[in-house]
Amino acid sequence: MHYPNPPADIIWPPINLWSDEPPMESDWHRKQMQVLIESLESHWRDRQDFYCSGNLTIYYSLTQRKSEDFRGPDFFVVLGCERRERRSWTVWQEGGRSPNVIVEILSESTAEIDRGLKKQIYQDVLRVPEYFWFDPKSLELCGFHITEGQYVLLETSAPGWLWSAQLELYFGIHQGRLRLITADGTVIPTPMERAEQAEQRVERLAQRLREQGVDPNAL
Repeated sequence: MHYPNPPADIIWPPINLWSDEPPMESDWHRKQMQVLIESLESHWRDRQDFYCSGNLTIYYSLTQRKSEDFRGPDFFVVLGCERRERRSWTVWQEGGRSPNVIVEILSESTAEIDRGLKKQIYQDVLRVPEYFWFDPKSLELCGFHITEGQYVLLETSAPGWLWSAQLELYFGIHQGRLRLITADGTVIPTPMERAEQAEQRVERLAQRLREQGVDPNAL
């Protein structure tokens, strides 16, 4: 995104603008966002070249004003940037960099905007390479990628997943939630799920030892 030289009388906004997003519509929305954020951060725990967040304001005004042109996607990922905490994503303070991937979680009050106005903004203004939406009630999952400036519908894989070329991961529905899935079909766990899986492996090993007459606590 190109930012022209603004008029001299513009009042420059402060740096590190605070996010200006409303509370989540439901606890379900909050948990869904957390699953996506925590699983990606855990999966890319050794990478320092990305930023992901949710319900955080993206400021993108060409005149660099906080009071105009801003959106707060439910989940977004920016590649090729410094991995650190932010109060908001302010495009003009990030070298003009916009999200590579955006996901919106549909609800009765937002579905029309997510499918219409936001889709147009993400395509025509922010030029987001990939845009997805997910309806938790109907389990509708839809995705687009930009081709020659226009969003083109992504084709689903055999299990009904959508491939994100930007993340090199699938988006897919697992147990009623939108999840990130590796190329080999593994659902990426959150840190809590990863810990639970480790505990289950330890318990299975202990059970096998008991079946062989060995007390695992004595080892």
